[in-house]
Amino acid sequence: MKTTPRLFVDQSLATGAEIELGREQAHYLAHVLRLAGGDPVRAFNGNDGEWLCYLGNVAKKAVTLRCEARVGDVKPPPDIDYVFAPLKHARLDYVVQKATELGARRLRPVITARTIVERVNLERMRANVIEAAEQCNLVYVPEVLEPRKFETLLSGWDRARALVWCDETAKIANPLAALKGLAPPAAVLVGPEGGFTREEKGQLIGLDFVTAISLGPRIMRADTAGIAALTLMQAVAGDWV
Repeated sequence: MKTTPRLFVDQSLATGAEIELGREQAHYLAHVLRLAGGDPVRAFNGNDGEWLCYLGNVAKKAVTLRCEARVGDVKPPPDIDYVFAPLKHARLDYVVQKATELGARRLRPVITARTIVERVNLERMRANVIEAAEQCNLVYVPEVLEPRKFETLLSGWDRARALVWCDETAKIANPLAALKGLAPPAAVLVGPEGGFTREEKGQLIGLDFVTAISLGPRIMRADTAGIAALTLMQAVAGDWV
């Protein structure tokens, strides 16, 4: 059975609306998938939900969609943010995609003392978020926020949002026990490869909105730790419960 392709579109979706696709999406449908006029496509965005559409004009320079019927409402995941020190290249792509798949509502890069990435390519991050949403049947696209310095992040933190950070020295060894009773709004904070500095840990310890969790006896890489922490959060306070 042929799978109907899904696309995220920025334009408004409504019955009878004609959508002209950008060059990359047009090339994908017309030349990679080799679709023709009348073929179905599912289009979605974070405002209008998901729609069954049909290809209209298919030309070298223009491909259009005609919206037929809404087939799904917008479904934001639980209010859980992923706050992380950016990694390099492919590993950043990987963790952004997986955070989207795991149901992060927002991705928030944070620059710590040991963050080795000097510049964060937000457009690339957003492209990875969209690709993951298209592939995973999400009718929502997580927001990608501008990077913030660690100190600025903490000083401006909304204290109503629980902040969970990964600490191998956490007093409660069982992370599920440490997270018991925690509910959104919440966020998971994962540091850089070298970990947080002593000063940064000192800023986290003692804050009433911060919970430290252990991820077991093994030292994980930052991308693995992020996936593990988000999985635990979903199991305790997300839409897996």
